[in-house]
Amino acid sequence: MWGALLRRRVRGAGGLRCLSSGGPPWSQVVSEAEKIVGYPTSFMSLRCLLSDELSNIAMQVRKLVGTKHPLLDTARGFVYDSRNNLQMRGLVVLLISKAAGPSTAELSFQHDMVSGIYSSQRSLAEITELIHTAFLVHRGIVNIGELKSCDGPLKDMQFGNKMAVLSGDFLLANACTSLAQLQNTKVVELISSAIGDLVQGIYYENSKSSEENCLTDDIGISRWKEQVFLSHSALLAKSCQAAMELAKHSAEIEDMAFQYGKHMSMSHKLHSDLQPFVKETSSDTMAFSLNSAPAILHQEFCGREAWLKQIRELQEAIKAGKGVTSAIDLCRCHGNRALAALERFPPSEARDALANIVYAVTRFP
Repeated sequence: MWGALLRRRVRGAGGLRCLSSGGPPWSQVVSEAEKIVGYPTSFMSLRCLLSDELSNIAMQVRKLVGTKHPLLDTARGFVYDSRNNLQMRGLVVLLISKAAGPSTAELSFQHDMVSGIYSSQRSLAEITELIHTAFLVHRGIVNIGELKSCDGPLKDMQFGNKMAVLSGDFLLANACTSLAQLQNTKVVELISSAIGDLVQGIYYENSKSSEENCLTDDIGISRWKEQVFLSHSALLAKSCQAAMELAKHSAEIEDMAFQYGKHMSMSHKLHSDLQPFVKETSSDTMAFSLNSAPAILHQEFCGREAWLKQIRELQEAIKAGKGVTSAIDLCRCHGNRALAALERFPPSEARDALANIVYAVTRFP
């Protein structure tokens, strides 16, 4: 169904290659992109993460060692997460800022640029990462009523929830303070609306299912995309748009930056959803979500009644059906739309790095 949208011509000099030609692996893409923006984005929110207040919280979180509280996994991710790359959003904001360059309206402020990026845009990248990290921490709150004895002592799990709330709120408060210091009403409005979108998307996820393997409602892929935009794409899309606003670029460039952020992050989510079904080393017991794109698309193809009959053998049914191939097509469709938005930016190392990110999240074994 998405095949017609996937055919893309190979551009001439200065253009972007088609998705089918592949690209370097994710780790290489990130490493090369970080060199372009001037420093490793793993240090992006370091000032906040190493503050006295959060250091005290980190010391308290050590009490959770030995339990299965998800806040521990989030904390480990701050130190090492090469697979999901927690700093990806800030990196994209920096790259899109450099790819767009200074606008004619802001030539007098070029002395404020480092590696082709305004200081306000670097601050925005940090703000984006702080917001994302705050919501990751808040997602670590567990439902006390569903705990099992093997998860750990009740008092420790309750303590972990308090730490997740406090540390998440601390990060979000720092992000909002830094956002106000940008002194740009439109940027404040954009990022505030992105926070609202995140809350709405996460609330929907939590209200529909308290367990990852719970049966989904009878929703189609259009509804799925709306929900994923709120919970996964809105922050990056609006941050990219805000970066263009800080440099006083035109409304057209702002929209192209928004479109790139939206479709690249949609491809990233689809790529993540597809991993249990496309990995060559994937075992039959590998966990996957019934809210993932392959599962939703499989349900659309086979019908609700057949879907319910197949529920006990779902992973193999999805692998054998059209859900996986359609989800791959959809991932590449969003990838192509992200590349189309990039065509409006002048050729540069930063634009090539943004394209490589798209190639990386649309590669499959």
